[in-house]
Amino acid sequence: MGHDEVWKTLADLITEFRRRGEPIPSNVMEDLRAAKTMIQVLRADPNRIENVPSIELYLGNVESYLIFEAQKKFGSEFVEEWMQKIREARETKAVEEKPEPSSRFVPGLPRGQRWVRVQISKETAEKEVKGLADELGLSHKKQKNGYMLVYGEEEKLKLFVKKTAEKLSAAKAR
Repeated sequence: MGHDEVWKTLADLITEFRRRGEPIPSNVMEDLRAAKTMIQVLRADPNRIENVPSIELYLGNVESYLIFEAQKKFGSEFVEEWMQKIREARETKAVEEKPEPSSRFVPGLPRGQRWVRVQISKETAEKEVKGLADELGLSHKKQKNGYMLVYGEEEKLKLFVKKTAEKLSAAKAR
C-alpha cells in the first residue's frame, strides 16, 4: 500500500474542502499528522512494521470522514472522482521503497547536516525534545512558528525519530 501517496491524496482532498469553504475538525487533522509521522518513522526504520496498522487506522479515519462529508455536501460524482484517486494512490508503492532525501535548504544549519522539524505540543513538549536531542548529541533550535529544528548526524537523527515515535505511541496507548 502506498501510504505516502494516500496521505498526499487525502491532504489534497482536505485542500479541496477548504477551497470550498468547508471546515475540517481538529481530530481529523491530528489523525492526518499522526499518519505522516508514522509514515516517516517507517521510512526511517522499515523494520518497524508494527507501525503499519496505526498508519492504516489514521488514514482510514481521515478517509472515512472526508468521503462521508463529501457525499453529503458535494455529491456522488465528486466522491467517485476522489475515491478513484485514493484507489490509485493505494496501488503506488515506489515512493515508500525509496527514502526521501532531506535536501531542502535551511538557513543557519551547517552544511551537510540532516534535520527534522518537530511540532511542539503537549505530546511533544519542548523540554522533552531538547532533552532527547541533547542525550543523542544532536543540536536543536526553537523556531518562531512553534516547531523545534533538530539536526546532526543522520544515524543519530534516525534514532531521535525512532525514540520520539516510541514515546508518542506509548502516550497514545495510555
